[in-house]
Amino acid sequence: MRICLEGNRAEITLGMIHLRRLFTVTSMSRAFPNRNRPRHYRLYVTITPRKSH
Repeated sequence: MRICLEGNRAEITLGMIHLRRLFTVTSMSRAFPNRNRPRHYRLYVTITPRKSH
C-alpha cells in the first residue's frame, strides 16, 4: 500500500514512528516541500502488513 504523509517535520516523524510499529516500511521518498503551506512537507511511504509469528 502506498500512502502520503503531510505535515511539518515533527508530524511526519511521529507518523513514521507509528507506521513502523504497525507495518513494514518497504520504501520511503524524500520529504518534498508542500507548495501551498510553508514549512509543511509530503512524504510518500510504501508499507506492507507485518507478518505475525
